[in-house]
Amino acid sequence: MQDVVEKVYEQVVARNRGEVEFHQAVHEVLDSLGPVIAKHPHYAEGALLERIVEPERQIMFRVPWVDDAGQVHVNRGFRIEFNSALGPYKGGLRFHPSVNAGIIKFLGFEQIFKNALTAQGIGGGKGGSDFDPHGRSDAEVMRFCQSFMTELSRHIGPSTDVPAGDIGVGGREIGYMFGQYKRLRNSYDAGVLTGKGLAWGGSLVRTEATGYGAVLFAQSMLATRGESLEGKKVIVSGGGNVAIYAIEKAQQLGATPITFSDSSGYVVDDAGVDLELLKQIKEVERGRVADYVERRPGARLVTGGSVWDVPGDVALPCATQNELDGDAANTLLRGGCGVVSEGANMPSTPEAVEAFQKAGILFGPGKAANAGGVATSALEMEQNAGRTRWDFATAEAKLTDIMADIHDSCVAAAEEYGRPGDYVLGANAAGFTRVADVMIAHGIV
Repeated sequence: MQDVVEKVYEQVVARNRGEVEFHQAVHEVLDSLGPVIAKHPHYAEGALLERIVEPERQIMFRVPWVDDAGQVHVNRGFRIEFNSALGPYKGGLRFHPSVNAGIIKFLGFEQIFKNALTAQGIGGGKGGSDFDPHGRSDAEVMRFCQSFMTELSRHIGPSTDVPAGDIGVGGREIGYMFGQYKRLRNSYDAGVLTGKGLAWGGSLVRTEATGYGAVLFAQSMLATRGESLEGKKVIVSGGGNVAIYAIEKAQQLGATPITFSDSSGYVVDDAGVDLELLKQIKEVERGRVADYVERRPGARLVTGGSVWDVPGDVALPCATQNELDGDAANTLLRGGCGVVSEGANMPSTPEAVEAFQKAGILFGPGKAANAGGVATSALEMEQNAGRTRWDFATAEAKLTDIMADIHDSCVAAAEEYGRPGDYVLGANAAGFTRVADVMIAHGIV
């Protein structure tokens, strides 16, 4: 990195000690900005870089709740309202034991540029809790969500901050939180949360959007080389919404996804994933990937190693951050992988990204490739504001157009700054310049 951005990065590390995921996210963005600063030196003026890496607001709060046995538990809640230059803060809520301030800060920072790439007028934020909904009853989850929203409701609103779901937060959790928000505010502000049920302001395609978007981005990257997903073998990690609907869209486009995973291991189904069975187990029964193997002849469960040990043409990491390291990247490359499109947030380590770029394969970073979820959340906000509802085909067509525009913006920015085909630089440069231009217009705030 050039001296100007290196100094900013050093300040981030010094002021945010121990927050390694946040350091990693900031480094990746700043590392791409050398050509941008060289061509447009004004972006280094007015402490703009220092301001963009510092959240506008950080909220941490206690969340007490009572389990079914009457035992009181205390979790931590977080909301990082990172940047509102382009519009109200927008980003999901994650409920998982791994959640801490550094994780939420990294996710919020990524969200700034991801949201900018959608060109929908939304800022960047993120939130969540170290609460684990897995294994908890509906009543326990409801009591936690109500306690969580009791504090969060003070800080959000349709024109201020609009949370959505993320890992551990689906339609059930959004419903409980919205009910508590409505009760506290005495106001039916449908636009305050996205990922809602279809009967009360939700959007069709929202459930599918992140997975669909990652596959659409892969298809767009392949098209630059005159190829498509038709006939490709696809390796998918994860077993939640993103993975399930990445599998669905890949199948629709003629590919054959053969894997998925959760914390217990990964499944290989050489005949191609039985999507309906997977949906039944994960969405209806809330089961584990092992349940699929018991009911699917020919499928096998692997509890050691990595899903990236399986050879394939396309990899879609759809689980969590840093799930794909340098060794896994090299294994994928040896197995013939030519495309990686990130369905999760920062799932590839810096060593993995370096290996992919050195090999010259098509690599779509998460802030571009997985922007379909937040893009459709913004479409949900648009429908709420207009009190309208689009059919599935209309919402999917809008998502498809947005993902194509994100891809083309990345390509154009990479070419402008002298690195054609570098989607990492393209995504970071395009997202950064959109935010930076508006921050300059708004003055020192």
